[in-house]
Amino acid sequence: MDDKDILELYLRRDEEAIKQTSDKYRSYCMKIAMNILGSAEDSEECINDAYLAAWNSIPPKMPQILKAYLGKLTRNISLNRYNLMTAQKRGGGDFALSLDELSDCIADSEKDEEQLAALIDGFLYTQSKKARQIFVRRYFYCDPVAKIAKLFGISESSVKSMLFRTRERLRRYLAENGISV
Repeated sequence: MDDKDILELYLRRDEEAIKQTSDKYRSYCMKIAMNILGSAEDSEECINDAYLAAWNSIPPKMPQILKAYLGKLTRNISLNRYNLMTAQKRGGGDFALSLDELSDCIADSEKDEEQLAALIDGFLYTQSKKARQIFVRRYFYCDPVAKIAKLFGISESSVKSMLFRTRERLRRYLAENGISV
């Protein structure tokens, strides 16, 4: 079933929409949640919460790209779960490490999240396709460096160098646009 048909089920408030969403996007959403949480059980709960959030938000929202919308819902719900789980015990792992890496570029600013997201999005489109893809794999999907290296057929040190250089360019770009660390 294609996305247009699935969205039509949501609009008709047909519960089949959840089943079709799960059939098509469960593994995609699970990957996102697992990269953040590292627990299949917690990830499964977050995915179910993402399906519920989609059910509650479509309509009135009508996502242009259902896959991206579900990925965003899953990621945000998983991040909230991660923050709850680590509120008293700060842990390690690739997710925490990727946040630490990115925090060198992005500090608390007076700009709201949408403005910051728009700036980062604009920055990424000035980068090479490979740099952009590696950046997104690391900081949106929270993939470990080793996995990214394997995916792109390059060494881990190349991935780390590329991420470092991209973060430095991002930091400068944000500073030019009024956001400094």
